[in-house]
Parts: sequence; structure tokens; C-alpha cells
Amino acid sequence: MNPHEAGFAPDLPDRLKAPAAELHGLVIMKDGRLVLEQYGEGEDHSWEISHGVVDFGPDTLHDLRSVTKSVVSLLYGIALADGLVPEPHEPLLAHFPEYPDLAADPRRAALKVEHALTMTLGLEWREDLPYTTPENSEIAMELAPDRHRFVLDRPIVSEPGESWNYCGGASAILARLVVKGTGEPLPEFARRRLFEPLGITRFEWMAGDDGIHSAAAGLRMTPRDLALLGQAVLDGGAGVIPSSWLEQALRPRVELGEGSAYGYQWWLGTGRPPTLSANGNGGQRLVLYPELGLVVAMTAGRYDDPDSWRAPQAVLDVLLEARTEA
Repeated sequence: MNPHEAGFAPDLPDRLKAPAAELHGLVIMKDGRLVLEQYGEGEDHSWEISHGVVDFGPDTLHDLRSVTKSVVSLLYGIALADGLVPEPHEPLLAHFPEYPDLAADPRRAALKVEHALTMTLGLEWREDLPYTTPENSEIAMELAPDRHRFVLDRPIVSEPGESWNYCGGASAILARLVVKGTGEPLPEFARRRLFEPLGITRFEWMAGDDGIHSAAAGLRMTPRDLALLGQAVLDGGAGVIPSSWLEQALRPRVELGEGSAYGYQWWLGTGRPPTLSANGNGGQRLVLYPELGLVVAMTAGRYDDPDSWRAPQAVLDVLLEARTEA
């Protein structure tokens, strides 16, 4: 499908050259068909390990960082439909009997699975610090002898459900429930029940020194496959992700202000047109426009840069402008 057939100005590729210049990959789909695919060159990393300067292409895997969290949410929904993980309303610590001392704390006993899904655990967690220091809670979790106890044992700072705080530890807890319930490592369950049914055959899922795969930021995929995943979500699950779960996960659960809300590990834009998105450090983006039938997958390498959002946003702005004028 060329841009004009998809309802965009015919010079869309030229318009996108400047805003997309620092992206490593850009894939745009409309109504399930490829509209545009562009790749660039730049340095990529697997966490802190540099791959040097890479000439990216359709088959190049790329760090997705926190886009991983949204994929974990999809896996949770699949496992829930199979009856393998607890419902969102169930007490969280009841499913971690290995920590009886934590469950004995009445305030912690009030935690529900939904509080992990919405990042409203009310536990101390700081990810506003660089991901190169153990002062950052996600890095401290990676260094802890027991990452799940580390998360659930954080000091209580507010009542569960009272406030939202970005927390990779919440994703780790959800993934642990999936692993416990399915009896499979997270990548194996993902391969068998999500990726391969959608035609996605190549991916990597990085693990910490403890051998546990990172639910917060461990996934590596191609932009093309990331777009396929987004298309499945846009299509109501494509017979792979339960549509009932998507109805729950993609509903605004926490209002964040400025036209933004949070669902079950997914970001929701409540402006016009509304968006669903999975976002990752460095400019990784999967943005869905349900009303327009659009899927936009972007990868980039501006890790730990507070301005990494600018290039992806500029691409989206140009895309919508080109559609309006078509």
C-alpha cells in the first residue's frame, strides 16, 4: 500500500526524512497493510553492552526496553484466560506464600494483583534516577539476591491504589505470576502462545545475573514484528490475545493528567485521536490509533536521554498532518 492509497499525502516519505533522521527503525501500517518502512544507522545497546554502530534493516533485532512491560501484560491476559494466573481483584501476596512475613503485614496484605497491573502498589520505588546507578530501584532490583522479595518488601509510602508511580518492579511481579502459573520461562511461554501464532519467529529476551528474564526491559525484536504485535492488539487480539483481556487492559485505570492515562501496563492517550502505546527508554515506541487503523513502530538509540521523546513525537505529528491534508 502506498501512502496515497492509505489516505496520506503522497510525499509522506519525504516529509518524514527529517523527523525520523535519528530513528533506527520506523514501520507504519494502515488497516493491516504496510505503508512505510525506513531504517537508519546508529549505536545500539543490549542494556549497557554496546553493539557499536549498526546499519539497521528489517531483520535487525533492537532493544525495546520498557515496551517489554506492555508485552508482559498481553502474556498475563493469555495466562489468565487459561486459568493459570490470579484475577486482578485477588490478593497479591496470597500468591507468594514463600514470603509469609510480608503477608503478615496487614497493609501489605491489602495489595491486589491489579495494583501491580496499574503500578499503584504504594511502595517506595525510584526510577527517576539514571539506570546506571543502583540508586535507581530497577537496577537495585537486578542486583538483589531475590528480585521479587526486593519489590514486595519496599517501604510502604501510600495506600495501595492511592497513587501511581512508575515501577518496573510491578512488571517483574506480574511476570513471576505468569512463570509460576505456566511452569515455563517467560520467553518460552511468549514464543508458544503469543509470538509464533502471530508469525513472529525471531526475538531475544535478556535475563539478569540471577537467570530471571527481565519483565521490565528485556525484550529485543524487530520493528516490523513489533508492528505485527501492535496490529494484533488493534485487531482485538487476532484470535491470540483474549479480546476480553484487551478490553480490561486498555481501559483508563489511572488518570495521569495532560491527556494521558494508564491501563494495565499500557499508556493511553485520551486526546483526539486517542492512542494506545507501549513506550521504552531511548525512543522505543509502539503507538496505535484505533480510530484511524494505524500502527506505528519506532526504535531509536537515545538511551537515558530526557529528550528521547522528541523525535518519535515529531514523526507522529508529521504523520497526522499528512493524513489531514490528504
